Amino acid sequence: MASFLLLIKDFEDDARVVYKFGPNEKVMGKIELTKKTKMFNELESVQDSLQSPQFYFNRAAQRLARCFIKEEGNFPNKTTFES
Repeated sequence: MASFLLLIKDFEDDARVVYKFGPNEKVMGKIELTKKTKMFNELESVQDSLQSPQFYFNRAAQRLARCFIKEEGNFPNKTTFES
């Protein structure tokens, strides 16, 4: 099964970054990454009847972890997770 997740940056400073995330721009939750502790926090869950909120949160966290580690903390304004 293919999956698609859209992430749109909502806020970023030296301590944290917040993204809206979901299957499209109409159905979105919010995720926060605290840069110092490298911890993710779900601020708002995605309310979608097709997938569980955890499904979207896990993929959003995976994509942001890649930005933080492999892309050296470069958090784009928009990004996606596709598989």
